[in-house]
Amino acid sequence: LSSPFPPPQESNCPTELPHGTAEPQHQYRNYTEGKLLERVYHTYRLMHTHQTVDFVRKKCAQYGPCSQRRMTVMEALELLDELVDESDPDVDFPNSFHAYQTAEGIRRAHPDKDWFHLVGLLHDLGKVLALFGEPQWAVVGDTFPVGCKVQKSVVFGDSTFHDNPDTKDPRYSTEYGMYQPRCGLENVLMSWGHDEYMYRVMKFNNFALPKEAFYMVRFHSFYPWHAHGDYEHLCSEEDLRMLPWVRELNKFDLYTKQEELPDVQQLRGYYQSLIDKYCPGELCW
Repeated sequence: LSSPFPPPQESNCPTELPHGTAEPQHQYRNYTEGKLLERVYHTYRLMHTHQTVDFVRKKCAQYGPCSQRRMTVMEALELLDELVDESDPDVDFPNSFHAYQTAEGIRRAHPDKDWFHLVGLLHDLGKVLALFGEPQWAVVGDTFPVGCKVQKSVVFGDSTFHDNPDTKDPRYSTEYGMYQPRCGLENVLMSWGHDEYMYRVMKFNNFALPKEAFYMVRFHSFYPWHAHGDYEHLCSEEDLRMLPWVRELNKFDLYTKQEELPDVQQLRGYYQSLIDKYCPGELCW
């Protein structure tokens, strides 16, 4: 069956940055220089040392039952006021503002897709993991498949995996590793972080959103794939059909970052109405 939510077309995808976003000449995701680079590199070095097949399986088992606490989406969003993403070279302000910036960018470009506006608000909510006591290297940053050879586009990949035991394990160090060709990303074990955690929260609590929403949340940090074309040997036809949606979210995830922060109080009512429609009440996290 074809999806009732077709991939964004050229006619309704912004060819320029949406109104009110950061200046086009600003270079985002700069991993070679900048005032935050040392902090960012340290986070990725720890991530690429400790994210192994065994570690990811343990975290999936630990957080899969969503038994950490009960709270509403808005309560989770407010928790993000306490978090600054230490893997992000672009911004140094709390993550809750980025959630509203992303959602508002999507709302301007796709006024008829209220579910997509909500995805913008939700996409990074899994970062509450950092407030549950997880180190940032197990929460933030780009994701990548564990259990197979690391591809060239993984951030700092040439200098940060030396102490990762999986790179020396013949089961996990070949091109396909423990996977079959075209097995599909749903069958791939991704590095543990806020993407996979939030996807599991959405599934566990039966969010009334289209499949595309779950997919965008689950893979929006998989930059080696959606931005660089790596790991396509693991992708199914379904993954390739979903790719335009992931890239569409990414436009707003990146290009709505700006120092001028949104008026959260003014926006709160609209987004509360979307929460009430698609994922109401107290949820299991």
